[in-house]
Amino acid sequence: MGNCTVCGTSTDGPICDTHQEDVVFDFRGDSPDQLTEDRFYRGVVDGYAEFGVFIDLAPGVTGLLHRSKIDQRLESLDWDAGESVCVQVTNVRDNGDIDLGWSIRQSDREFRGTLVDEPDGDRLIDTDDTDDSDEDDGDNDGGASAGEEASATEQSDSEESAKTEAASTEESAESASTESAGGHSADAGGAVQVKATEASAASEGEDASESEDLGYERAQVENLRDRVGDDVRLEGEVVSVRQTSGPTVFELGDESGVVDCAAFVEAGVRAYPEIETGDIVRLDGEARVRRDELQVETEAIVALDAEERETVEERMADALDAEASPDAYEPIADDESVAAVADDIESVASAIRRAVFESRPVVVRHAATTDGYVAGAAIERAVLPLVREEHTGGDAEYHYFDRRPLEEGSYGMTDATKDTTRMLDNRERHDEKIPLFVFAAAGSTTDSTDGLELLDIYDAEAAVVDGVDPADSVTELADAVAATPDRTAGTLAANVAAAVNADVREDLGHLPAVTYWEDAPETYTQLAADAGLDETATTQLREAIALEAFYQSYEDKRELIVDLLFDQEVSLAEQVSEQFREKLDAELRTAEANISTRDVDGATASVLDMDAYTHRYDFPPKSLLLDELHRRHREDTPVVVGFGKDEVFVRTTSDVDLDAVAEDAADRAPTAGISAAGLRIGKLAFLSGRREEAVDAVLAATVDRL
Repeated sequence: MGNCTVCGTSTDGPICDTHQEDVVFDFRGDSPDQLTEDRFYRGVVDGYAEFGVFIDLAPGVTGLLHRSKIDQRLESLDWDAGESVCVQVTNVRDNGDIDLGWSIRQSDREFRGTLVDEPDGDRLIDTDDTDDSDEDDGDNDGGASAGEEASATEQSDSEESAKTEAASTEESAESASTESAGGHSADAGGAVQVKATEASAASEGEDASESEDLGYERAQVENLRDRVGDDVRLEGEVVSVRQTSGPTVFELGDESGVVDCAAFVEAGVRAYPEIETGDIVRLDGEARVRRDELQVETEAIVALDAEERETVEERMADALDAEASPDAYEPIADDESVAAVADDIESVASAIRRAVFESRPVVVRHAATTDGYVAGAAIERAVLPLVREEHTGGDAEYHYFDRRPLEEGSYGMTDATKDTTRMLDNRERHDEKIPLFVFAAAGSTTDSTDGLELLDIYDAEAAVVDGVDPADSVTELADAVAATPDRTAGTLAANVAAAVNADVREDLGHLPAVTYWEDAPETYTQLAADAGLDETATTQLREAIALEAFYQSYEDKRELIVDLLFDQEVSLAEQVSEQFREKLDAELRTAEANISTRDVDGATASVLDMDAYTHRYDFPPKSLLLDELHRRHREDTPVVVGFGKDEVFVRTTSDVDLDAVAEDAADRAPTAGISAAGLRIGKLAFLSGRREEAVDAVLAATVDRL
């Protein structure tokens, strides 16, 4: 029995079952059946095929990463033959074929260590393994990078360097071998000793300037690339702590950015166990670039005392307040409706900017509609550059930004429970901070209250951007709200994005026009024209995104939406739009042939049995189909209703409070179980066994409010 290198629990081997997916494995076998499914492995790109990429996991052991599993278009994948990559083994077939899965994590720092997977079992990396790796990787200069194993050989080099520096400061080698910061011994910590001792002494009362004379000069994270090779001192907050099978990685943030700092005691052993996430610290070390990622090889960390901590906290708070405030925001167009909510737009933008600069993930939850996708993509366009600037790791955008579609635009307990579980798991396993949730074309109606309340229990901040009036309960729960029924969510989100990051303002002008199915304000059609999108191109783009939104309702693919919205792949939009029109027209022909007209208390209503006369699980979704039917029939009928097995969609020519309709209908049919189920898309739910009386009750309650 041994101990898990991540959590320390007793287990057979170096890793427990719970943390199998937290590390990456080097495979040393010679047969596919020796692989372990669901593990992440290092491999080498062997070559491309029309249907995917072949990855060598070991000599003679090759798997296929199918194009459907890749988180971007195959054509845009920039892997070169012979390049080292990380993939997940998802299945080993009886015939020996290996199915591989995509891994967002592609650099060592993203995993909590590396283990060797051999036919005889798993083991830690040893000196021979690292020597081989060093020969393969020419940029290895002996330091321990974030998530990368610090080998005995590497530490020996660092220790020798430390002893040389000790002599230059007239400190004896004997003193260096017996003193250390944080109670670590010299022979365990390698390069920690001499300067760490002096930095520790300074923290206990000596003037900090004395240790600066020893080579430590305070620096800011944003300037570290100009200080590579120098001894630097950082003061800031520990954003996260990751224990790898080699070093401990402290993610440190100051008033200018965030950087990984690797500290080594011995393989898999927690360095500076007294330092925790949220501590305000002084960290001394050497700035380095490894595999094009900036890091600090740590020589000492000390938690600051009350007075020093307050000074650093005030400095960081002042910088955060200045950074979080949008710079001279102006709406992207001359629009009175947007100008009326400009303060609200700035509030949402400030919340987003503050989250980025506080190293909190930003999670955008948007409706799986054209409006929702445009709104989410606009915010993504603004946030990603800020994340890249704030964090030195090349993979930061995957850790600190996520965009997830919501199928019906409401944030119920199912979605909220998934999000809460994920954020708590990330906090426990990866020491992540609680995210900011931004709801775009979603989350503003009463059926989102329960979900927002669950987030609020865990102090998760929420912001709402929508083209409908927010419910009072949402306004009370959300930390910032920008909404108006006069404009689409995409229009408001484009303005939020411009306030978040003025550098992307020129990328946003054409977005609002894409979100209007009819009657787009002229100011936005002109912005689209200025960006090269005439009415036909704008329509094609709108329809293409609507089609892709349906097929991506459970999993967003960033690259496709970027191609459509920002790279303006005209031929792609035209092709997808053609599919949209073919599928919608075919469904409309069937619906038109089977729609019926009813007289309800003197008003005419068009009614469609969507369960009988539409195709299930295929495009278009029922809400989009009913929108089109409403546009076609509203001149003749003020109400268009489509009903299915246990749901009914309502469209009217005048604004109707569907919450009130649901309550009234429930009173009219008390045994039908009528309730508001998707107010953002005009959907009510009922018990399937009471369908007829439920539909009659909803029709009567709707007409009563026209």
